Amino acid sequence: MKRLVVLVALLATGCGATVAAPEGSGTAVTVENCGQKVTYDRTPSKVVTNDTGITELMFALGLTDRMAGYVVGDSQKGDVDSSPWKADYAKVPKLSEEISKEVVQGAGADLVFAGWNYGFSESTGFTPDALKQLGVATYQLTEACRNGLGKQRGIMPPLEALYTDLKNLGAIFNVEDRADALIAQYREQVADAEKLVAGKPRPKVFLYDSGLDQPFTAGKNAAPQDVIGRSGGDNIFGDLDDSWTTVGWEAVVARAPEVILINDYADGDATTPEQKRAFLESYAPLKEVPAIKDKRFFVLPYAALVESPRNPAAIEAFARYLAG
Repeated sequence: MKRLVVLVALLATGCGATVAAPEGSGTAVTVENCGQKVTYDRTPSKVVTNDTGITELMFALGLTDRMAGYVVGDSQKGDVDSSPWKADYAKVPKLSEEISKEVVQGAGADLVFAGWNYGFSESTGFTPDALKQLGVATYQLTEACRNGLGKQRGIMPPLEALYTDLKNLGAIFNVEDRADALIAQYREQVADAEKLVAGKPRPKVFLYDSGLDQPFTAGKNAAPQDVIGRSGGDNIFGDLDDSWTTVGWEAVVARAPEVILINDYADGDATTPEQKRAFLESYAPLKEVPAIKDKRFFVLPYAALVESPRNPAAIEAFARYLAG
């Protein structure tokens, strides 16, 4: 019987680096973000970020001094406490648990870095268009780009979304060398992880984020697709052209996962990985699922399962588990 494996903190090389980003000189920078050309007239100096993964992209690029503040919910406190960039969090004000136009204006932001369902939302009126009317620029997380199918998200493989954002942010903040170095480092780390599982059987993996009546999981455009796939497993919902989405328990049973990857995220129904595992093991419809019968569970923090600089280390950790 294999015990529940909990990865509390992921190591990342180069964390907390400081890069001197030059002040904007009036030279405009244009990048492609979510399928549109976006021009930034100057180097942003008062950035507000939403969510831990997005915030840590700024930290990984050494752009802590470019931030006016960050917004994260109380459910992500564990991510902050375990972060390789904990020292950077301590240097930047936490502005609120929920982002809003009032929070952004109060911080004097000149750029908001967020994503659809990672802060941007039509229902709250907090959108790039609304911020543009206030004179505030935006950058959208590529993992969360709308893909043209209603409100579904994701326009490229998850790791490519990570590398794309690093490249774009490098251009916007004049730290291209740092961005290129991180991308090269992450590609090498992922390649080394893939070597650990080369030639081994590929177990079917179910990403369990949350939900008791219906599970919330990851489709092919969310970070877990590559975290699972590059680690030597197959995401059982990798055929869904979406990022994070709700499915039915019947579909989970039918796809018979052999490993369950639990998102360490306090969702209100179950606030700890242990509570989530207890629910899964007690839920009668799942009792014949191979992962439940064999007690094969692995836990990763939320910030490692959304697009973030923790993704490569998460791939390495999960690959070591699957290889063992």
